[in-house]
Amino acid sequence: MAVGWPAVLVDGDVRLRPLRRRDADAWMALRARNLGWLEPWDATSPEPVKGPRPTFGQFVRALGAQAREGSALPFAVERGGELVGQLTVSSIQYGSLRSGSIGYWVSRDAAGQGITPTAVALATDHCFRVLGLHRVEVNIRPENGPSLRVVEKLGFRDEGLRLRYLHIRGQWCDHRSFALTVEDVPEGLVERWHRRRLQGH
Repeated sequence: MAVGWPAVLVDGDVRLRPLRRRDADAWMALRARNLGWLEPWDATSPEPVKGPRPTFGQFVRALGAQAREGSALPFAVERGGELVGQLTVSSIQYGSLRSGSIGYWVSRDAAGQGITPTAVALATDHCFRVLGLHRVEVNIRPENGPSLRVVEKLGFRDEGLRLRYLHIRGQWCDHRSFALTVEDVPEGLVERWHRRRLQGH
């Protein structure tokens, strides 16, 4: 099993835990209810997809294989024991880079309540303190206001625009890249997030 996986990360009523095959009904219902909220930001393949779409079980098995080899951390996001979204740390690399990339989504009715910043802070601290990564990044469409507010609340550094970075809904879309290195948050990102909330950020 890879270092730092499986893991359960908790802060208040927000909990990150491994995504499981038995989440299928809840996950699919959540995605269906939030289709219009989430679809504009979902990555797509530039190549035509041949054959049937993967089942949820196949999707989870593929993520689980990446977790076991240490290249990804696929978390379910819960609030008060209820599934409200997903957060995945992907593109985990070691060697001279020691970096990972965080992607996330939450249901519309869970947005704006501090759940996503808390989830990102938990995952970032786990990457720094347990995996020993040096840098964590988040890449966001410039039009995605809710996601931009997440990194703003957490104090991620804006590292500029990546032109035609990711394929979404039939076209290559620009993204803004935000990052933190371990030196930026010696106290831990969860601790800093709590402090910023108290200060009204």
